Amino acid sequence: MNQIQQKIAAQKFAEYWKGKGYEKGESQKFWIDLLEHVYGVQNVAEYISFEDQVHLDHTSFIDGFIPSTHVLIEQKGLGKDLRKGIKQSDGSVLSPFQQAKRYAAELPYSKRPRWIITCNFSEFLVYDMEQPNAEPQRILLENLEKEFYRLQFLVNEKETLLNKEMEISLKAGELVGKLYDALVKEYKSPDEHSYKSLNILCVRLVFCLYAEDAGLFATRTAFEDYLRSFNLPNVRKGLIDLFKALDTREEDRDKYDETIKPFPYVNGGLFKDERIEIPNFTQEIVDVLVKDCAPFDWAKISPTIFGAVFESTLNPETRRSGGMHYTSVENIHKAIDPLFMDVLEAEYADILKIKAVKTRRQSLLAFQEKLGSLTFLDPACGSGNFLTEAFLSLRRLENKIISEINEGEAVLGLDGFIKVHVGQFYGIEINDFAVTVAKTALWIAESQMVAETERILSRNIQFLPLTTNAFIVEGNALRMDWATLLPESPKSALPEDDLFKGITTHVDGSAHRYDYIMGNPPFVGARLMSDEQKKDVNGIWGNIKNVGNLDYVSCWYKKAADLIKDTNTKAALVSTNSITQGEQPAILWKPLMESGIKIDFAYRTFRWDSESTQKAHVHCVIVGFCMGEAASCRLKSGAVKKNAPFQEKGDRPLGQVEQSGGDAASPKRIFDGEKVEFADNINGYLLDAPNIFIESRSKPLCSVPEIGIGNLPIDGGNYLFTEEEMNAFIKKEPASEKYFRKWIGSDEFINRYFRYCLWLGECSPAELRKMPKCLKRVQAVKEFRSSSKRAATKKLAEIPTHFSTENMPSSNYIVIPKVSSERRHYIPIGYIEPEILSSDLVFIIPNATLYHFGVLTSSVHMAWMRAVCGRLEMRYRYSNTIVYNNFPWPFTEKQPDLFAPNGTHEKKAKNVSSEQIRLLKTKIEQTAQAILDARAKYPDSSLADLYDETTMPPELRKAHQENDRAVMQAYGFSPKMTEREIVAELFKMYEKLTEGK
Repeated sequence: MNQIQQKIAAQKFAEYWKGKGYEKGESQKFWIDLLEHVYGVQNVAEYISFEDQVHLDHTSFIDGFIPSTHVLIEQKGLGKDLRKGIKQSDGSVLSPFQQAKRYAAELPYSKRPRWIITCNFSEFLVYDMEQPNAEPQRILLENLEKEFYRLQFLVNEKETLLNKEMEISLKAGELVGKLYDALVKEYKSPDEHSYKSLNILCVRLVFCLYAEDAGLFATRTAFEDYLRSFNLPNVRKGLIDLFKALDTREEDRDKYDETIKPFPYVNGGLFKDERIEIPNFTQEIVDVLVKDCAPFDWAKISPTIFGAVFESTLNPETRRSGGMHYTSVENIHKAIDPLFMDVLEAEYADILKIKAVKTRRQSLLAFQEKLGSLTFLDPACGSGNFLTEAFLSLRRLENKIISEINEGEAVLGLDGFIKVHVGQFYGIEINDFAVTVAKTALWIAESQMVAETERILSRNIQFLPLTTNAFIVEGNALRMDWATLLPESPKSALPEDDLFKGITTHVDGSAHRYDYIMGNPPFVGARLMSDEQKKDVNGIWGNIKNVGNLDYVSCWYKKAADLIKDTNTKAALVSTNSITQGEQPAILWKPLMESGIKIDFAYRTFRWDSESTQKAHVHCVIVGFCMGEAASCRLKSGAVKKNAPFQEKGDRPLGQVEQSGGDAASPKRIFDGEKVEFADNINGYLLDAPNIFIESRSKPLCSVPEIGIGNLPIDGGNYLFTEEEMNAFIKKEPASEKYFRKWIGSDEFINRYFRYCLWLGECSPAELRKMPKCLKRVQAVKEFRSSSKRAATKKLAEIPTHFSTENMPSSNYIVIPKVSSERRHYIPIGYIEPEILSSDLVFIIPNATLYHFGVLTSSVHMAWMRAVCGRLEMRYRYSNTIVYNNFPWPFTEKQPDLFAPNGTHEKKAKNVSSEQIRLLKTKIEQTAQAILDARAKYPDSSLADLYDETTMPPELRKAHQENDRAVMQAYGFSPKMTEREIVAELFKMYEKLTEGK
C-alpha cells in the first residue's frame, strides 16, 4: 500500500473502532482489521497468531504475536488503564507491559520480541525492547490517520530474501575484485586503453558467468567447461574466439566448430569487436575463474547492485572527482515510489476492484500497454541502478498483470506478450565503463524478469538474442541535449537491427519526451568543483547572482526544468541537502519556481548509504517536481495515457486525465524520517510554506545590534596556545604573561574550556624587542603572510602584530557558535566577558541586551534557524547573512500591521500600545535572566552538558519554556502553534518586511 492509501485506510479504521473494544470478543478482529486494511497484510491468519499458550501455567496466553517482525501484543479492553497494575492468578500485581515481559521471557530466545505493544483499543503503548526502561511511544487511535507510520514496524522487517540478495551481490563484488587484481598484473605497460579494455573484459566474463548460471547457455557449466578445454597458452585465443561467436548469428558461424555450439548469439553490443586489449591468461587467472567464480551462483546477484559489484574495478580517484555514489535499493525506492510506482500500484489495485470480468480484463490489458509506453531518463545514470530498479519494479507490476489475465492463450514472445522492455529506459553517463555496466545490468534484470514470467506462465520464453536495448550514452550530461537521445526519425527509418524492435519513437520526428526523469547526480560542493565543472555550472546557469555558491547538482535541476517545460513530465533527483539550506534555495529554487516549477514531494535530510563494502555516507534530500499545475496532472485510477479501448457502460472512461486539484490528485508529501506530512505547498526549504526565499543580507532587516564574526588571526598558528603551551612559554619569557588572553571558538564555548591567544597588537616596538620569543613569533607571522598567494594576506604582513579581522567588544557580548549539534533543541547561546577573545568560529553581537538574548535563544528563533540555516552533515551551521540578518524580530517598525499580542493572527495593531510593548519586552528580559540564573546553578557543567536533551536540568528547561511563552506572546503567536506553523508565519512576516527592499 502507498502512503495515501494507508492514510485513508487509517482514517476509516479509526472511525469504525471509535468507542468499540471488548477484550475477549473483539481483540482478534481489531488486529486483523488493522493489519489487513491499514498495513496491507495478505493472509493475515498466517501472519499473526493469537492465544499462544505460555508455559508458565495452563491459564496464560499471549494475545497476539507476529513472528516475522518480532512483535508481542498484550490487549486490554476499552477504557483500561495500560499503566495500572492488574492482579494476576498467582497473586502478583503486574501492568500489561510487565505481564507481556513475563510472557516474553518464556519464549525461545530466537522468538523473543523486539517490540511489545499494550493496547486498549483507543491507545497503543509501544515498548522497544532494545531500550526496555525507556518511556513507551504513545499512539492514540484518534490520531492514527496522521500517525499510522509510527506502527509501520508491524510489517517493515526487511525481507530475508533482500538481505540474502545483498550478501550474494557483495560477495560477487569481492570475486570481481579478485579477478581484476589477477588480470591487471598481466597487462604490459598499461595505458588508458588497457584499463578500459580490462573493465570491458571483466564485464564480459561476469556476463558469461551469469548467463551460464541463469540457463542462457546450453548447460549450467558451459562457460566453465569451455575454459577447462584449453591448455593455458590457448586460453586467451579461446576467449577471443568465444567473444566473436557471441556477437555472431548462429547461421553465420563456422558450422564445423563444435566448441561454440553451447553458446547462443547474444547481440546488444557487449561482445562487439572493439579491438580491446586482452592479456595472456596465467594459471592464477584461470583458477580465479574456474575455482572461485564458477562455483558461485551469479544468477542470484541483484542487477540493481551491479554497479557496486564492479566498484572495486574503477579508479578510486576517478570515483571521487566524479562524485559518484552507488545507491541502495531502499534509497532508490524513496525516489521512484512517490514519483511513479505509488500511483501505478494504486491504479492497478483499483482495476482489480472492477467486478465485470470483461471490463477488468480490458482495463488490465490497457494498463499493461500503458506500462510499456512509459519512458524514463536518468541523466547521471552511473552504473544504472536507478534505471535497473525502475525497470524491475515496472516488470514486477507487469508480471502481476500477466498473472491476472493469463487464461491459457499462446505466448507471442518477448516483444509480443511482454510490453515492458529496457528500450523504455534512457541514460547519460560520463564514464565509458559505467555505460557498459548499466546496459549489462538492465539485460540481466530483463533476463531475471523473463524467468519470473516463465514461472507464472509455466512456459519457456526465448531471451537470447537480445532484441531490446537501453539507450544509455556516454558523455557529459550538462553539455548534451537530453531530448535527442532517441533518433527523431520515424520508426521505419531506424536501422535494420534486432535491437530496434519494439522501440517507441515519434513518427512525426518530433523531439523525444520522457514521462519521468530521475537519478542521483554527482555530489560535488561549490568549493570542491574542478575548473571544468565550474564551466558547466556557468554554462547552465549563465550570469545569475551568486552562481558560484551553487553545488554541481543544481545544474541537473536546471536542465530538467528546462526540458519539462510545457510537458507533463515529472522528475525526482537526489541531492546533497545543501541545495535546500542557507543561501542556495534562493539562488536555485527562486528562478525555477518563477518559471513554473512546483515541488510534488520531498524527502528531508537523511543519510544516503551506498551498496559497496566501503559505504559512502552523504546527507541528502530527494526532491520530486514538475512544471506547474497544468503539468502536475494525475491519471485517474484505471486510466491509461494513450488512446484507450471502449469500456462497458457504467465504468470510468480509460485515458481520462485529470488536473491537480481533482478527486484523483495526489497530495504533496514531505517525508521526514519515518514520518510523512501532507502539504499544501512545498517550498525551496522543503517546508509546507509559501514560496518565499531568504536571500543573503549584509545588514539586519530589523533595528537590532549588528552581528559579526570573532577574531581571525591568519597567523599560521603562531599566536594560539593550549594552557600547557602558554605556561611553558611564559616560564621562558615572563614579560609575555600580560599579553595572553583567553580564546574561544565554538568547541571551547560549548564545552567550557579555553585556549589562549598571544595578543601583541597594543605592545610597543620597544617592549616587543625586549621579548625575543614573542618577536620570533611576530617574525614567523610576517613570513607566513608574505608567502601567501592572496594579495590581501600579503598586505597584512605589514602589520604582523595585528589580526586579519579584529572584533573586540568593550563590554559583555553575545556569542553564537557557527556550528552546533542538531540533537539540541536550543543552540547554546551565551554572554562572554570582554577580556575573552572570540575566534572566527563564532558569531558575536556586541551591545546586545537581555531582550535580544531572550528572543535569540527562544524556540521561535530556533524554528527559524532550523528552517533556513545551512548544515554541516546534519549539524546546524548558523549564518549571519541568512539566519540573523533576515530574522523578523517582534516590535519592528513594519510589524504593527502583522500581529498583535493577543494570541491571534488578526490585524489589530492599533490596539498595541507602547506600554504593552514595553511590558512584553520586560517580560522577555526577565525570562532571559532566568535562563542565565538556571545555568549559573551548575558551574561545573558545560553548555554541552546543560543542553543535552537527556541531562538538561529541570529548572533550565522550565526557564526556557517560560521564555518561549514570553516570546510567542510578543509575536502574537498562540502557544499551541507547531514549529511548522511558526515558520510559516515568520516567512509571511519576512515577506512583509522586505516589501520594496
